[in-house]
Amino acid sequence: MARRKTASAGIADNQNNNYTAEDIQVLGGREAVRRRPGMYIGGTDQRGLHHLVYEITYNSIDEAMAGCCDKVVITLREDGGVTVADNGRGIPVDIHPLTGVSALETVMTVLHAGAKFGGRTYQVSGGLHGVGASVVNALSSYVCCQVQRDGKVYQQEYRKGIPQGPVSEIGKASDTGTTITFYADEEIFGAAKYDFDILSERIREMAFLNKGLEISLKEEKGEREQTYYFDGGITSFVRHLNRGRTVRHAHPIYIAKEVNSTIAEAALQYNDGFTESVFSFANCVNTVDGGTHLTGFRSALTRVLNDYAHKNKLIKDDEPNLTGEDVREGLTAIISVKLHEPQFEGQTKGKLGNIEVKSQVESIVGEGLSVYLEEHPDEAKRIIDKCATAAKAREAARKARDLIIRKSSLDAGTLPGKLADCSEKDPAHCELYLVEGDSAGGSAKQGRNRRFQAILPLRGKILNVEKAPPDRMLANEEIRILITALGAGIDDDFDASRLRYHRVILMTDADVDGSHIRTLLLTFFFRHMPGLLSNGYLYIAQPPLYRLKATSNEHWVYSEQQKEDLMKELKGARKVEVQRYKGLGEMTPEQLWETTMNPDTRTLLSVSVEDSVDADRIFHMLMGSEVPPRKSFIQAHAKSANLDI
Repeated sequence: MARRKTASAGIADNQNNNYTAEDIQVLGGREAVRRRPGMYIGGTDQRGLHHLVYEITYNSIDEAMAGCCDKVVITLREDGGVTVADNGRGIPVDIHPLTGVSALETVMTVLHAGAKFGGRTYQVSGGLHGVGASVVNALSSYVCCQVQRDGKVYQQEYRKGIPQGPVSEIGKASDTGTTITFYADEEIFGAAKYDFDILSERIREMAFLNKGLEISLKEEKGEREQTYYFDGGITSFVRHLNRGRTVRHAHPIYIAKEVNSTIAEAALQYNDGFTESVFSFANCVNTVDGGTHLTGFRSALTRVLNDYAHKNKLIKDDEPNLTGEDVREGLTAIISVKLHEPQFEGQTKGKLGNIEVKSQVESIVGEGLSVYLEEHPDEAKRIIDKCATAAKAREAARKARDLIIRKSSLDAGTLPGKLADCSEKDPAHCELYLVEGDSAGGSAKQGRNRRFQAILPLRGKILNVEKAPPDRMLANEEIRILITALGAGIDDDFDASRLRYHRVILMTDADVDGSHIRTLLLTFFFRHMPGLLSNGYLYIAQPPLYRLKATSNEHWVYSEQQKEDLMKELKGARKVEVQRYKGLGEMTPEQLWETTMNPDTRTLLSVSVEDSVDADRIFHMLMGSEVPPRKSFIQAHAKSANLDI
């Protein structure tokens, strides 16, 4: 596999080995972005396309966080463009002293140019810190910026990041604000296909995180529109996440304070479930990998609950302290910090790195939570009871987990008997197929490439971990076998470096039972091995639904629509033989290899999480105890060939 370069200056190939200064290729800002867009927006798939929308919207959110904007409207245009309009102050249009062109053109064309660095204009900001607008511009075939400012309307147009003329005055303005319309370049992204539902969920997050801000998303083609406005802010966010769950205390605990120009907010509420749903944000950016703010919150939570429990004799003096796992079981929480100079790890801002934020958040949450517990003793007792019950279950689960970890760390001779392992030992080259049933497992074992493909047949449906405590989960034989085979542990003990396979492939039948088993497995991995998803190690196999044979030609068909289209093409054939595969076990080992397991011909779907908050909601809806929300969801998506969760 060719290695993709990730720098904006590369070394030209020189077959004569005469390496001189002329061989150094220096790319300007616009060219660097267009050459390697993945460095700036994560990729050129739909996720990258959505990132363009978020980056322009972040600029409007920055105006809202500065107290200068209370309305943002995002429109998915029928012609494929996107318009983001706000009623903020409007990007300045006067000449910039360093670039010699307007401030608007500077922001739209120069990387790392913006009002987010000095601290005078924006105390806090999200986005790519002066990179976002110029990156979107460089990756768009056409951009039009309109600014309402000082009683006038100004406009400037760009094509592939290049200004088509100077800023011009085009009329009078009765308000202030910025309107940016962009068309993602089809040379880079292909035909633009924005997902209204995915964008809507992210925009709802932005509204939750900025109480009093109204954000609307409109779709011209489908004539859909959604507007979000929350006076309760992140408290409303927690209520939203806990819908359909039985809560331990009626009202979320809300804590907010400013320390050394850092504003920290936390809202938390316990429910009777067994999963932790804690999400962290920094300047409205979802820090999916956590960071110092999340560490500070967790430290304060564990310390304060232990102090209160011992002080009020809810835990005996000779009993061990509650652990972090204990106090986070059944917890739904939002941690949001807004700070002047955020330091994010990675271009896509997955983790906050500001060291000082840990102590700031720990102090704010510790103080606020202590006051709440003292003032609400009944609610405090219910919370401690929940944590103490979790501690008992954890101890039972720990013994089971330790046994599993010991087994998985031994040599291959102690691996599960059902596992047909591969001979390759480098995890980067190893694949593990999780197969439904012994019949399909037998075909897969015979058809596989034994050098790098391992097979683990699973008996029936694994336990629904969404509704099971940890000790019951680890008592389930199929889950224990699965954890042992993977070798990386689970939950806080999960270590991706110990994983024995870098491709874990779910291969189930193309029927209702197969879909249910797949969803059960996805729930388990999402809740207890999220590192498997974040590292890109989880996949779903795509076995064929039909085999069509006309004369001597054989065709494998993977969807109903593909079958209908192919049948029309084969009309001229004297006889078309159609075979429907209800299960993997109906295929011969050779057929299973050819259609589903051969790296040269197979199709694998990579499993990733674009929005962890929405994924949490959907998994709970599909696998939780409440029936009405699940029924409504299934009815709404009944005609979908695949549910993108």
